[in-house]
Amino acid sequence: MNTTVLNLLVPATFYRPELETVYYAINYTLIALMAVAALAAIVLVMLQPGNSQGIDALGGTSETFYGKNKGRSIESKLKMWTVICLAVLAVLAVVFFILQIPQIWGEVL
Repeated sequence: MNTTVLNLLVPATFYRPELETVYYAINYTLIALMAVAALAAIVLVMLQPGNSQGIDALGGTSETFYGKNKGRSIESKLKMWTVICLAVLAVLAVVFFILQIPQIWGEVL
């Protein structure tokens, strides 16, 4: 039975200091990009209107065709950008996780 446990939360220790510098630069850049993507996704979700019409449905108010489609186009753009931000966040998270594997970096202690 293999007792070696790969701890991905502890950064690797390198033989060469320049490789360690690159490692930390890439990690901090990915973390910053993930934070920006996460904050953008949060803001975009908060800007989207709810799906239910609530009390407006009781009043019987009608909306013009132009106003209805204009709102949908804005909603669809918000939804599209939310999906894009979340996809970017997911890809960055997977890349960040893969780069934590010490064997990728070659010479590690």
